[in-house]
Amino acid sequence: MNFILIHLSNILAILILVHFPLVHKFHDSANVPGGATGRHLYAALSGAFLSYLSFGVSSNLHFLIPMLSGYASMVVMRKYCGIVTFLIAFGYLIGCHVYYMSGDAWKEGGIDATGALMVITLKIISCAINYNDGLLKEENLREAQKKNRLLKLPSLLEYCGYCLCCGSHFAGPVYEMKDYLEWTERKGIYKPSEKGSSPSPLFATLRAIVQAAFCMGLYLYLVAHFPLSRFSEPLYQDWGFWKRLGYQYMSGFTARFKYYFIWSISEATIVISGLGFSGWTNSSPAKPRWDRARNVDILGVELAKSSVQLPLVWNIQVSTWLRHYVYERLVRDGQKAGFFQLLATQTVSAVWHGLYPGYIIFFVQSALFIAGSRVLYRWQQASSSAMLKNILILTNFLYTPLCLNYSCIGFQVLSLHETLAAYGSVYYIGTILPIFLILLSKVIKPAKPARSKAQKEQ
Repeated sequence: MNFILIHLSNILAILILVHFPLVHKFHDSANVPGGATGRHLYAALSGAFLSYLSFGVSSNLHFLIPMLSGYASMVVMRKYCGIVTFLIAFGYLIGCHVYYMSGDAWKEGGIDATGALMVITLKIISCAINYNDGLLKEENLREAQKKNRLLKLPSLLEYCGYCLCCGSHFAGPVYEMKDYLEWTERKGIYKPSEKGSSPSPLFATLRAIVQAAFCMGLYLYLVAHFPLSRFSEPLYQDWGFWKRLGYQYMSGFTARFKYYFIWSISEATIVISGLGFSGWTNSSPAKPRWDRARNVDILGVELAKSSVQLPLVWNIQVSTWLRHYVYERLVRDGQKAGFFQLLATQTVSAVWHGLYPGYIIFFVQSALFIAGSRVLYRWQQASSSAMLKNILILTNFLYTPLCLNYSCIGFQVLSLHETLAAYGSVYYIGTILPIFLILLSKVIKPAKPARSKAQKEQ
């Protein structure tokens, strides 16, 4: 279980260093050694130090190549720095994926610097694109672009602090350069106000740590009963259809708790530093929110009413990144997003994870089953019969875990042969069902009801 040991060592190292983030958090800028510059320097050096402890010197060398390339593109060619950085950073990441082929080691619980490079790649690209957006007229920008665009070039120290900020670049969460700058400079929501400038992160941190401990314990218990090796054993082949399908469900369910553990640990480190703070509620009295560090809603994933909800509750910050920097930017003015934008976004996500066939198949599958879920949702909204609507709601609820756990087998086993063998063992039900729904929607076209803003987001 090397991945667990690595992340536990990281959290212990962060707690050893945490006196500085806590000073950073609870004291006025004037009382922090070095002010904002000191905080940027601490973020860069502590992140590099933790990388060295976990992966050795080579990890920081790998990080520097796309980091410096991205910064150089912002300095030399601002008008094109977004697309240039996207191609360079993704190209280098793909090269590392090909060279190290880490997926096989990850299946056995190993971990290397490629995972951290994946997170840094997203930071580098978003910073460059936001700097590029700073040239555009505000009235032509989406809300996310207006919020995150950079009007001036960050200093090299600010940039390095953002990319390497400890506690986040191993497994996320991804956040924006503008948020990082406001946090280090005590601006925006981090500026002292009548509601209070330093909400205590204690409860939110403890909640995340308890959640991490629970997820780790449950994963270690379940993985012994539902190992991935079972898919290639004769025993699995001797089972009937329903038992195989049930095993696929439990295998996917078990694997997700590994990620729940990692993201919960990462959330704790970001919350305790204060960067996880995302504003105050409108309640009386106002309460602090810590959504910026949240990367997963466990109950939201396991009890999702439709597949459309999954990107909103699973790997939340990466899903947000993909929506803002891929999905929305592929939609031309005056047009609506469709299956092409969804498939392209899922393909980028697949390549970002690695070049194993299992990753590619999983994300193509996810585009399919999300599209199928949308069909069920449209029929549900157009239905005038309460009974039929409830049947469609239940169908979508059952359809979601079936297709999710079927599809994620590819994400776990990675190889083409093992993925197709696992899918074939249940007669490709998770592939045939969404395709059937998509084709059927061409025949049974529901009338388009008036939709609320919340429904349009579906």
